[in-house]
Amino acid sequence: MTGLLRYQCALLLRSQRWITPFLLYAAFLAAGVRPGDPLLDSLGFAAAGLVPITAWLVRVCVTNEPDAARDCAAAAAGPVRVHAAALLVALGGALFTGAAGTVVVLLIGNPGRKVEPEDAALAGVLAVLACALTGAAVGALCSRPLLRSTGLAVLAGGLGSLLAWGMAGSPARSAVTALVEGSRVEAVTLPLAAFAGSLVLACGAGAVACLVSARRG
Repeated sequence: MTGLLRYQCALLLRSQRWITPFLLYAAFLAAGVRPGDPLLDSLGFAAAGLVPITAWLVRVCVTNEPDAARDCAAAAAGPVRVHAAALLVALGGALFTGAAGTVVVLLIGNPGRKVEPEDAALAGVLAVLACALTGAAVGALCSRPLLRSTGLAVLAGGLGSLLAWGMAGSPARSAVTALVEGSRVEAVTLPLAAFAGSLVLACGAGAVACLVSARRG
């Protein structure tokens, strides 16, 4: 599996298709986070932006290879492992992006009098994980092999990200809401349930995508 992960990382970096989502996330933060803003609010904003970014990176990673190259990799290592490696690399790229954004927010945000920066940082990390995992689930269900049409996949990924932001019960929404509400009362609430829910959701969506990949392979 290590070799597949390295292979997928190399494909992603060489394709340079990661640059656009990374720059858009940076622009998202620049537009919504300012020095001196409440720290928990800013951490929630930074985490929320990861949902569509992760879904985008998933689509990039699962469509990076030409069909012939993917067939060769699947024949050598198995279609399930190849697809799982692509999903994991996309998630890793999103988490790296989210970590960078979280560090920036921690440096410029104002924690207030009652909020400990360490507690806020932990809550922010959990929110980043919840949002990235939710975005990975959206990407896995709205990309190859379940959706092969580019237009349909992009539309489904965008709508899925909006639902993840606004639908009641969404782990991403729950995590961000915990930070925003905590900011109002200057108390940190760790979004542990949201993180757990997003982990289950991502694992389930990833398993479905990998199994479909094996059947269609």
